[in-house]
Amino acid sequence: MMKRTVIITGPGFQDEEVVYPYYRLLEEGYKVDIATKDGAVVNGKYGVPARTTMATTDLKEENFDAVILPGGFEAPDRVRLLPEVLDFLREMNGQKKLIAAICHGPWIMISAGICKGRKMTAFWSIEADMRNAGADYQHKAPVVIEGNFITSPHYNNNGEFMKAVVEYLNK
Repeated sequence: MMKRTVIITGPGFQDEEVVYPYYRLLEEGYKVDIATKDGAVVNGKYGVPARTTMATTDLKEENFDAVILPGGFEAPDRVRLLPEVLDFLREMNGQKKLIAAICHGPWIMISAGICKGRKMTAFWSIEADMRNAGADYQHKAPVVIEGNFITSPHYNNNGEFMKAVVEYLNK
């Protein structure tokens, strides 16, 4: 059965953290949706548009095997204000489905209240947020895999991040 994945983002996303995962997941033969508030087309920091396919209000855990949460501080800061996304992440976590976040993406996981006691990494500027949420912050790790969580600090780590995501989904 084809794996279904969703990238959830908003305006001002880090272009490299949407574009690379999108095409890497397609390359593996997965179905890839991109969810935004109201299904609106949004642009990255450098003007690249996301190929939006659905509204965040249409997210249902049973429809997906994995979720990717890209960074760029603006997009995650907006996305974490959407109750339907936080509910979706709690449901995905409850079913032990893959939640992968890079850069500032873990901010959304913090707002969903799912980080306590988990080994994680993120962009260094949100280390205090991660620790305050109860995460065991792994400083300078290029990728951290713990259970159904995969986190990475920066798009310079896209290769390791997506390798871990693909290996997880293919097992």
